[in-house]
Amino acid sequence: MSDLTRNAVDVLPEGRLAEQLEGDKPLRVKLGIDPTTADIHLGHTVVLEKLAEFQRAGHQVVLIVGDFTAQVGDPSGRSATRPVPTPEEIEANAATYQEQAFKILDREKTEVRRNSEWLRMEPEALLGLLAQTTVARLLERDDFQKRMAAAQPIAALELLYPLLQGYDSVAVEADLELGGTDQKFNLLFGRDVQGAYGQKPQSVMTMPILVGTDGVQKMSKSLGNYVGVTDPPEEMFGKLMSIPDEAMAEYYRLLLGSEQPEGPPNEAKRELGRRIVARFHGEGAGAAAEEHFNRVFVQRGVPDEIPSWDIDPYAGSEREIILLPKLIGSGFELSSSEARRLIQQGGVKLDGETVASDTLEIPRGELAGKVLQVGKRRFLSLFDSAA
Repeated sequence: MSDLTRNAVDVLPEGRLAEQLEGDKPLRVKLGIDPTTADIHLGHTVVLEKLAEFQRAGHQVVLIVGDFTAQVGDPSGRSATRPVPTPEEIEANAATYQEQAFKILDREKTEVRRNSEWLRMEPEALLGLLAQTTVARLLERDDFQKRMAAAQPIAALELLYPLLQGYDSVAVEADLELGGTDQKFNLLFGRDVQGAYGQKPQSVMTMPILVGTDGVQKMSKSLGNYVGVTDPPEEMFGKLMSIPDEAMAEYYRLLLGSEQPEGPPNEAKRELGRRIVARFHGEGAGAAAEEHFNRVFVQRGVPDEIPSWDIDPYAGSEREIILLPKLIGSGFELSSSEARRLIQQGGVKLDGETVASDTLEIPRGELAGKVLQVGKRRFLSLFDSAA
């Protein structure tokens, strides 16, 4: 029991999970992920690793791909209504999510379900679900309270989300549901929905939210402070080397399940980078990524910690071309004319190589994971959020 609750923030109701684990049948342990973006990042892996621990302990893992709830939009942690992806985007993301989740979960032992199986319900069934709660109960959630206080809109569709997620637990007969701390309201609400349908309410376990590479806000692709599990090894290592020293202990605890080693923070950060890269890219990949980092950063005088910068907003109409003066101007707070002048004077480098003086456009595939340098002391680590 103690190992299975390691790093958990909440295990509710108190004592219930311990009773369940003393039983003689495996638990059905549920995790739902809405495919609203294309990739899983290290923040997602915190709860996925916990799910894998239950799987290794012999319990039945149920991974729900929220292809239906993604169309509604989870309001958790949101100060505004979430943009709704298209059906085509949801379908593509759903396939990607599953493959990436299986980097952590055992594919053969994982029950994968899409909640469109049961949420495309008849009107009578939907009305029956809506009858299980009140608007006042739904508005108790902290996200809605903050938005009402700030006179920000709340879409009626968003009020449905906890009911739909709760019905997922009914459909798969969940004994335990996992999620981040921002999911606490939804997880507990699932207990209410199960009880209304005559099931024993599930236990709830929340896991910490991993801080992003900026060391301030939670890891998020939209904020550009993420490390994707499919990032190229060199890019993954470089991003991990950019995290603040103060975030190191949390990364070790939540991602590696260990304490930060004693010694210089830079060496601990390198060890973290090697181990994380090796986990997702195979043995030897971590050492190779570190060697690349040394060639680009150390031997060419690039500092270990430099800000990350997304190249996607600077794509031209063809989308496969990045407008270099626009990227430089925005990234380094320069005018476009100043950026062009720097290029013409040989003052711009990519991974230590001087950019040709007549270069105004660069294929986007040649930029992601590289270091853009202007002058002697100004650097940006480039990534592509659309990759």
